[in-house]
Parts: sequence; C-alpha cells; structure tokens
Amino acid sequence: MNFTFNILAFLWLVRTVKAVLFWIYLWQLKEYHIGRFVDHFRTNKGKKIFFNGLFVAKIILFLLMGVWRQLFPLVFLILFLLYVAEFLMALYGALHKNIKKPIFTFKTALLTVISLASVAGYLFSGFNIQDVFSFTAYILALDILLPLIVSGVVLLFQPFFVLARNGILKRAREKMGQLKHIKVVGITGSYGKTSTKEFLTTILSHKYQVLSTKEHQNSEMGIAKCILEDVSLKHEIFVVEMGAYKKGGIDLLCSLAKPQIGIVTGVNQQHLSLFGSMENLLSAEGGDELAQNLPLDGLLILNGDNKWCADLYKKTTLRKRIYTAKKDVMNADIWTEDITVRKDSVSFIALSRDKQMAHFTVNMLGSHNVQNMLAAVLAAKELGMSLEEIALAAKSIKQQQAGITLKSGINGINIIDSSYSSNPDGVMADLEYLKIFSGKRIIIMPCLIELGKASREVHLRIGEKIAEVCDLAIITTKDKFKEIKERLEIRLGS
Repeated sequence: MNFTFNILAFLWLVRTVKAVLFWIYLWQLKEYHIGRFVDHFRTNKGKKIFFNGLFVAKIILFLLMGVWRQLFPLVFLILFLLYVAEFLMALYGALHKNIKKPIFTFKTALLTVISLASVAGYLFSGFNIQDVFSFTAYILALDILLPLIVSGVVLLFQPFFVLARNGILKRAREKMGQLKHIKVVGITGSYGKTSTKEFLTTILSHKYQVLSTKEHQNSEMGIAKCILEDVSLKHEIFVVEMGAYKKGGIDLLCSLAKPQIGIVTGVNQQHLSLFGSMENLLSAEGGDELAQNLPLDGLLILNGDNKWCADLYKKTTLRKRIYTAKKDVMNADIWTEDITVRKDSVSFIALSRDKQMAHFTVNMLGSHNVQNMLAAVLAAKELGMSLEEIALAAKSIKQQQAGITLKSGINGINIIDSSYSSNPDGVMADLEYLKIFSGKRIIIMPCLIELGKASREVHLRIGEKIAEVCDLAIITTKDKFKEIKERLEIRLGS
C-alpha cells in the first residue's frame, strides 16, 4: 500500500492503543462486574461513549462505504482527518498525563497486552488486503467493534482469573482458620462503612493491636489480600469493611474473615439497580447474610435510626445491640444527648443502658457522623473499653477519616469536600451540614447512579433539600438533573 495508507494505519493504531487502555480501565473501575459495567451505559456519561459525534460519524462513514462506493475519496479524506484529530488528542493526553488507563496489576497488564496483541494481529492481517477500499473498511470496522473485542478478551479470560482467585481465597480462609485468637469485626451497610471502620480502628488502637482493611479493600480479593499480606500473630482485632453488589456477596466475605461481631451501619437504595430488588439488597448490604454467618455467641450491632436495620433487630435471634442518636427512638443500648455541631467538630454526650456516660468531642464534620461514631463506640465497649477510654481515644480521629473535610479558600471561603459521599443519605447529610454556614451556600455534585427504580424519588428529595439549603447548585451530570430541577422549581415557586 502507498505511504498515505501506512500513515492512516499508524494513526489508527495510536488512537486504538488509547481506546484499549480506556476499556480495560472501565472494566477495572467496575471491578469486572458485568452488571456494574452494563449499568454504566445507562448513565448520561456512559451514553456519551457511543452517542457522540465522533463515534456516530464513523458509523455513518462505514455505512456510506457500503451503499455508495463512489463517495469513497470523500469518506477517506474525512476519516483520515478524524484519525489525525484522535491522534493529536491521544498525544496531548499522554503529554499532560490525563489519559484514562487502568491501575496496572498482573491482571490488567495481561488483559491489556492480549487486547493490544489481538488488535495488532487484526491490523497486520489487514495489510494482506491490497484493495485500499477494503483495507479502509476493515480498519474502520475494527474501530467500531473495539469495545466488543476488548470486552470479549476480558470475559474470555475471566474464568481463568476466577480459578486463580479461588486459590487465593482458599489460602486466605486457611490462614484465618489458624488465627483463632483474633477477634474479627465485620462492617457492612449501604453507607457509613468506611467512616465506622476508621473510627473503630483508631479507638481500639489505643488499647489493642488492631489491623483494618485499607481503602477500597472491601471486596473478596481486597480482603483476601489483606489477610494474606498483613494479618499476623501480633494482631488482636481485625476490622473488616465488607461491600457487595449481589446477593451472596457478604456470605463469601464472611467465609473469608469469619467475623464474631457484625455491624450494619445503615441501608438505603444505593446499588439497587445492581442487586435487582430490595430483597436482594437487604440480604447482602442490609445485614441478613452477616447475621447468618455470625457464631452462636456472636454479636450483631445495628443502627436503630435506620428502618431496615431496626427491622433486622426485631427479627434476629442473635445476641444484639442497637444504637440511636436519641434515646426515645428505640430501647437503645447507647444513645446521645446535647449534640453540638460546629464547623470543624462535633461534640455530644454518650450514655449507655448500663449507666456509663462520657463527653465526646470529635474532629469530624456533620451530625450524621454521630451515628457512625456510635457504632464504633458500641463495638469498642463490647470489646472491653469503657466510655471514658473510648472518648479519650476518639480525640485522635482525623477529619478525613469521616469522609468529609473542610478546606479554606480565598477571601475566607469555606469548601466542604465530601466527594466520597456518593449515596442518598450522604448527600442529604452533607446538605444538612451546610446549614451551619452563614453567607452563600453552594453545592457542586453529580447525579447519583446505581439507584434503579428509586432514582427518580431520591433525586426529587435531593432537589427539595437543595432548595431548602443552597443559594446555588451546580449539577455536573445530566442523568437525573430534570428531577432535581423539577423539585427545585416547585419548592421555589418558579
């Protein structure tokens, strides 16, 4: 082929390398979970991957080549310019280090190499095509089908990774089976898991040798890795955050960590679309599976301010404890009085049914974190610490452990960073915290995802709360913007 077509092939290859990295990145981001991967394309951001001018233009050019061959010179020129533009975008992204690519592990590296090898093989086999029209159609078809090719590679090799994963999980189970002296606390729920884990770890570390799962280590492989690499004979307590996206997910994590104490921090509709039904969600994130996996002498700790947790408390026959922000909600084992929310801290008095009392001042933001704090306090108390000891240890908690931090901007502007709170209760709690500030209140947030059928109602409630609290709202995605705007307009009477 002539020089022009070789240049076209080079441009195509460069932009295709970038595209392969993106698709592996997306699969990794969704934890190779088909439901989460597919659900991404229901969002506005996901739809733009295919419903954008560039991708649509390529499909139109491919169709024109099939039905109107006489237009090939024009089609070729347009396609050449499109690939030049994509090449320049890839080059710019590489120079500015903002190309979306996976975090390289053995798995992502292998999938990337195999995907690139497959693409290169297709390209080089196309060099045998001497007809320039056919060669152009060939690489354009590969371009359009690339998402399917990369996804095919991921799914083809997934069974092999599952086999390897099962071997790792088996070794983790065996190790935990040998470390019978370690007390394990398993924490699940739709929200508040990470903050509760961080609070509890900090408190217990003042008296015991404690290990907890690191950030984003709440899946089976993350927990197994923590067990195999970090858990040792010196540890007395292991605090495990447990996340799941399907029924049976918490069962699997309990078979690894073998918790004796379980905490359910709260349940809402987050991830409802992945579970398929509220029944499935309640089985996993809702605590049913955690309760079923606790030993006969185990302990279940529940959030009495949450409807679904309260329901689980009523039906479980396990030894159980419950915490509430106020005493009169349920017959709580621990509750609070005199909650005072300041810009940079929260103070309250904690009281327990056995008549212990302590004053807490904690470096955390928002009254909603009091619930997470109470879960940690109750667990620490059951593990042998007094309320006075816990209150003293809680002074070591850092603001970022609560998932929300306060930063200072220019001209005395206060900036609340709560980017981790991507669930309905977190957003509502952050908006409530905003009330503490005088002057203009502005929220910048995306619409929430993976809410399934509950999405419309959730975003209507968020819109109403924004109208109540904020002077300005900047919504960064379009998925449920209409619902937020609808409730805002009703509330503001416009």
